[in-house]
Amino acid sequence: MTRFLLVAPPLVGHTNPPAAVAGELTGRGHEVAWAGYGDQIRALAGPGARVFECAMPDNGLSRPPGLAGPAAFQHLWEKFFVPLADLMAPGVEAAIDAFRPDAVFTDQHAVAGALVAERRGVVHVTSASTSAELVDPLAELPKVGAWLAELLGGLRARIGDPSGHGDPRFSRHGVIAFTGRELVGDKALPSENVHLVGPAVAPRAGSSDFPWELLDPARRLVLVSLGTANADTGGRFLTEAVTALDALGDRVQGVVVDPGRTLGAVPPGVIVRPHVPQLGLLARADAVVCHAGHNTVCESLWHGLPLVLAPIRDDQPIVAGQVVDAGAGVRVRFRRVDAARLGAAIETVLDDTGGHRTAAESIGRSLRAAGGRSAAADHLERIAARHAPVPASGRPPLR
Repeated sequence: MTRFLLVAPPLVGHTNPPAAVAGELTGRGHEVAWAGYGDQIRALAGPGARVFECAMPDNGLSRPPGLAGPAAFQHLWEKFFVPLADLMAPGVEAAIDAFRPDAVFTDQHAVAGALVAERRGVVHVTSASTSAELVDPLAELPKVGAWLAELLGGLRARIGDPSGHGDPRFSRHGVIAFTGRELVGDKALPSENVHLVGPAVAPRAGSSDFPWELLDPARRLVLVSLGTANADTGGRFLTEAVTALDALGDRVQGVVVDPGRTLGAVPPGVIVRPHVPQLGLLARADAVVCHAGHNTVCESLWHGLPLVLAPIRDDQPIVAGQVVDAGAGVRVRFRRVDAARLGAAIETVLDDTGGHRTAAESIGRSLRAAGGRSAAADHLERIAARHAPVPASGRPPLR
């Protein structure tokens, strides 16, 4: 038995993949604990998850409206990820003291997990929930790259080993990335220790009151979701999406996710819910309209579904570009698209006039073959065993 400590930020898309891996590890007889935001972790990983609480920002992740490009990237790190690391560090420290893990599996953006583990001499492995940073998005922005390096250096001096080196977003022991080569393309990966395992698709904790009986098998199902972190910006887009779906209502049925409850009255043929069982709907859908959030993209492609992509910010434009380059989707402008253009994009991917469904199905086969949560658990077991203490006899311990 090996003890794994998982460290996650308070973001659903960054917690779902390791939650699936946690279930796999537990099923293999290992012991798993978490450091992070307990309410969210238990909601996603199950009420029985063992969580060492970490302090969290009072206001969560919020950004000025319209912030985009390098300014949005810098704001995200300076105002959220770095303060989050400072807040989480004591909780991660306490978790290591109490749980005494053999290895730490930490999200790429929960930097406290990497830096505290480094200082404490515990092997850590990176969980990369997006393909965007694997392709070095700052390569053409050297000043921003230098700025981030300085920011992370200051963070290491505060909570990590000041004599340490290397980028804490990419552990030298290994990076498990929940994506595939089809999205990353032919670009070089940060190191030979990056393992592309595809999305970690697994049954999720919690129950759902989704009205499955309202789904019409005679019409093609389109899921529209902007994720959980964009409720403050999605009202206009979702309104246009409902109008577009209503116009296609003779052959298309839409399910629209509206966590911010921004929509008023909607046509009877469109189902609007604040939350949905996404994996269950993807298994029955024909296409997906989304913000190009990496989890939603990879889970959709895993199911062989073509995409209409409306990136908003952060890594989403990069992920959208990867999907378009792979031929599995079309891109629309989040802030300018109207119902007519969105409806045309939906028809394009549904009718497969550009081969988008064919490409999505091909990528889906590759993502499933990558192994997902099982492959991730394999890598974690190997890395932990490689760095296990050797007893006085000189033989490795039995596990």
